[in-house]
Amino acid sequence: MGDKKKAVSDFVSNIVASVLMLILAIIGFFIVVFVVSTGSGLAGYEPSGDFVVLASAIITGAATLSGFLIE
Repeated sequence: MGDKKKAVSDFVSNIVASVLMLILAIIGFFIVVFVVSTGSGLAGYEPSGDFVVLASAIITGAATLSGFLIE
């Protein structure tokens, strides 16, 4: 009985951690969109929105993946 309880507890813990990581990645994405948009404006560039989103997605994805690789 204890093994089942521990397995369910570990499963719920993994689900909560995954949801929390997803929420933090979305918040980080919005922050990076703001930084990329503001930085390009300060540099005198006017990129279209799709390039801002692409750059932000690449930066956020790289940061998220590097966070998984740290042991």
